[in-house]
Amino acid sequence: MSVLQISIEGRPYTPQRIFCIGKNYDEHVKELGSTAPEEPVVFMKPVCNIVTPGETLSMPRHGSLLHHEVEVVLLIGGEGQDVPEANALSYIAGITLGLDLTLRDVQGRLKKAGLPWELSKAFEQSAPLGHFKAYDSNTIELENLLFTCSVNGDLRQQGNTRDMLFPVRNLIHRLSGWWTLRPGDIIFTGTPSGVGPLMPGDQVDIDSSVIGRFSWTLSR
Repeated sequence: MSVLQISIEGRPYTPQRIFCIGKNYDEHVKELGSTAPEEPVVFMKPVCNIVTPGETLSMPRHGSLLHHEVEVVLLIGGEGQDVPEANALSYIAGITLGLDLTLRDVQGRLKKAGLPWELSKAFEQSAPLGHFKAYDSNTIELENLLFTCSVNGDLRQQGNTRDMLFPVRNLIHRLSGWWTLRPGDIIFTGTPSGVGPLMPGDQVDIDSSVIGRFSWTLSR
């Protein structure tokens, strides 16, 4: 598929990199049987794995346990290095919701062997992404934002960004210390508890009253 072009209030952005944050909600860390990290856990996905709302998802062939993970997603609008936390929100151009699809059985095998996660996290169509809404700090309380994930109408996940172990300001500060953030960079900020399996034919809906509602169906 062609690379998604994003427009925020008439300004175009070409997605550059997808940074993903793992273990950023305490209850999710507990459900994984893990321990809270001392610094953000960062992994990446290729931008070609973005799937826009309404597209059909296909079950990966190299795994059998596909999990949904709903996340608040940020679009970076300005270049920055070592961004102070006090100024971090000014680097955000847009906000949406997304799914960090994960092959949990593959991830478990890789973790046990001490190997990288790419096969479990960066496969085709692993980054369903909603439409971005322009971020305005006067109207969007980014650090107290409710969002949900439902499968076939049943609520699976319900989160609030205030429960992040590493809040948005801190994530931008830390990421910009490791990489120079650039316009078009995308940040998946972590998932709350309630992750679970998807089966062929399932419809996944992710929703926030502030951002919008986005849906995908897994092919049979």
